[in-house]
Amino acid sequence: MEKFIIDQEYLEEINKARRELRTLILKNKCAPLMLRLAWHEAGTYDPESKIKGGPNGSIRSEQVLKRQENMGLEQAVHFCEEVMAKLRKVSYADLYQLAGVVAVEVTGGPTIDFLPGRTDSDEPPQEGRLPNPNEKGVSHLRDIFITRMGLNDQDIVALFGGRIMGKSQRKNSDNEGQCTEDHLKFDNSYFVIKLKFHITLNRELLKKGAPSCRLPIDTALIEDRNFRKYVEQYAKDEDAFFKDYAVAHKKLSELGCNLKNPFMILKETPQKLKLIKPKLVIQIVIVSTVILGYLRKRKNNQLKK
Repeated sequence: MEKFIIDQEYLEEINKARRELRTLILKNKCAPLMLRLAWHEAGTYDPESKIKGGPNGSIRSEQVLKRQENMGLEQAVHFCEEVMAKLRKVSYADLYQLAGVVAVEVTGGPTIDFLPGRTDSDEPPQEGRLPNPNEKGVSHLRDIFITRMGLNDQDIVALFGGRIMGKSQRKNSDNEGQCTEDHLKFDNSYFVIKLKFHITLNRELLKKGAPSCRLPIDTALIEDRNFRKYVEQYAKDEDAFFKDYAVAHKKLSELGCNLKNPFMILKETPQKLKLIKPKLVIQIVIVSTVILGYLRKRKNNQLKK
């Protein structure tokens, strides 16, 4: 595994990568693709396996990209290579997860905390760890997201809301169709549609042009009582969805990573990256020393009087 030192230079490179990703995603209208790349990379995590997978950059290997579950992601990796060529030192693992964060933000979604420091690996994880889009049972989702990844029901439902920006791949599932009419906008419409058209395989609705999230795996969110309560909440309250999605996305993007930042967790708004600069810290220390020296000298003079 290749490791990078997370110093001021690395943080500045992350800032540059974010700007480059934003420009690239807006220009190519590829937010759904980049979000899918981040998800598929992180979703392979299995703490019980020798090769744990997760967000470690291994998805860039030809062996992994050729898997049926990753069809179409070659273009996402190519886009990331364009950005990587402009950087001096950023791991692929960080870049792929940052691409997912930026994809959500530029399409109107929530700002997601991003902590850098993922290491790259060339070891391909075992195939078949991602959710099967044609698997209907709720136990399938909980086995993957809760038992294996350590997430919870709320995280599962919130993450599914991100499917508004994706299209199911025809060769990956028996049903093809994007989940909402405007797949370049991140909002809570996935849940609104799920409640309105919850009979997801109803052909009459499809003939009438109803937008659909009709993969069997989606029906679990309606059929399970605990899942459904979050669907209903998010359909009514987009702010609640955004808040919970940001938390769930961050968890997913950090699976298996021991991320420690010597400065602070990066939290960027589209306008400014908030960093603690070493030069500023030094200046503060110098000023504080001067002030303390002055106060001591003044006190000594008063005692002499």
